[in-house]
Amino acid sequence: MILYLIKDYHMGVAKGTNTLFFWQAATNFTPILGAFVADSYLGRFLTIGLGSICSLLGMILLWLTAMVPQSKPPPCDLMTQTCSSPTSAQMTLLFFSFVLISLGAGGVRPCSLAFGADQLDRRDNPKNVRVLESFFGWYYASAAISVLIALTGIVYIQDQFGYRVGFGVPAILMLLSALVFFLASPFYLKQQASKSLLTGFVQVIIVAYKNRNLTFPLPNSTASYHHKRDSNVVAPTDKLRFLNKACIIKNPEQDIALDGSAANPWSLCTVEQVEELKALIKVLPLWSTGIIMSINLSQNSFPVLQASSMDRHLTKKFQIPAGSYGMFNIISLALWVIFYDRAILPIASKIKGKPVRIGVKLRMGIGLFLTCIAMVVSAIVENARRKEAIRSGFQNNPTAVVKMSAMWLVPQFCLNGFAEAFTAIGQTEFFYSELPKSMSSIAAALFGLGLAVANVLASVVVSIIDDITSKGGKESWVSSNINKGRIDNYYWVLAILSFINLFYY
Repeated sequence: MILYLIKDYHMGVAKGTNTLFFWQAATNFTPILGAFVADSYLGRFLTIGLGSICSLLGMILLWLTAMVPQSKPPPCDLMTQTCSSPTSAQMTLLFFSFVLISLGAGGVRPCSLAFGADQLDRRDNPKNVRVLESFFGWYYASAAISVLIALTGIVYIQDQFGYRVGFGVPAILMLLSALVFFLASPFYLKQQASKSLLTGFVQVIIVAYKNRNLTFPLPNSTASYHHKRDSNVVAPTDKLRFLNKACIIKNPEQDIALDGSAANPWSLCTVEQVEELKALIKVLPLWSTGIIMSINLSQNSFPVLQASSMDRHLTKKFQIPAGSYGMFNIISLALWVIFYDRAILPIASKIKGKPVRIGVKLRMGIGLFLTCIAMVVSAIVENARRKEAIRSGFQNNPTAVVKMSAMWLVPQFCLNGFAEAFTAIGQTEFFYSELPKSMSSIAAALFGLGLAVANVLASVVVSIIDDITSKGGKESWVSSNINKGRIDNYYWVLAILSFINLFYY
């Protein structure tokens, strides 16, 4: 996509990169909204259905930007070396397609994982943890395979046949996907939404503040706390104790209605509401550690520019498209999931004589360490590529191909793939197990929310580095001419941030 924005919409590298960062941020932020809508109002099935329709409309609109010549600026004038900027209407059309795709992702991403888990989750089953661990792993593996197809087949089509065909094929595939999903509707286990979680969280905070001067009931006193009649949780836990005041019954006759519910939910909450908010707050520190790793994973634009200036030939006639090198990230992720689930765990369990699994927190830590190493490798490889370009006299020609194989980019992609396999899957499994079942979609959306925050922060980092390093007329580290820029130094900044994040974890 960065090449489409640069070549067809005449954007600079910094502007195009920031545009994609914000689009990725929106695409990763909308799932948290979709999760609340699914868990509170529509249910997961309807939310996935609406998301699929939005994605399809967005893909069709993006395809039209390539099909209709008036939807983008005319080609650059090669004689005068001038390029026309896109009009407001052209940018609006492009951005509206991005918005629809982001809204579609908001409906599909958080709910598809939780919807699949609903079909398998039996918390009274002693093997339930292992079943879910395997499901989460294979879910990410299947998602990785779909991304792999996009980074190889779709990018190859775009490279060979242009964006008219390259954007049309995904639109057709999205149409088929939506049709299959709706046709299989009778076979799904569909859980209905029961309440507004977001409203419940706000109620707990407000009521706890209102009751801040109340004294806590005596220890082991359950009669003073409001809870559902059929609930096993009759008293709140001691952690984050200040929130417990939201469910303290001050006057039973005034606070409790005849059916046992709260007479005014803005004056009295249930123990369950309090514990749901506590569960969400308790996972936030570990959730925040994934943000820096997600910043590293979102570095898609610069590797594409690097690969386009390197030798991408595997044979004399075949070369890998610059946008397809991200497939090595996906391949390594998928291979690790398969190897972990089908080789490491069975062999270790056989040796130990009992079921063996690597704890989610250890897996997250391993992933954070690997992403640190990935950024160090990225900086070293880019430094070598830039030196070779300057040595070859290409400092003023960023499109020239240096005598250095683009396969040198593979190790950093593989390291990031392994890091994502450890941390992303580990975090999702951790969130799903720690949060109540009523918050399953939110659990699945939390990692995506981290990606959204990471995309925004990545854009901020790029903008700050661009502003600071270009002062005094100097060449920016993230210059459109990557041979004059210093992307290697940019990677070193990310490496330092990654090591600080690992220490924080």
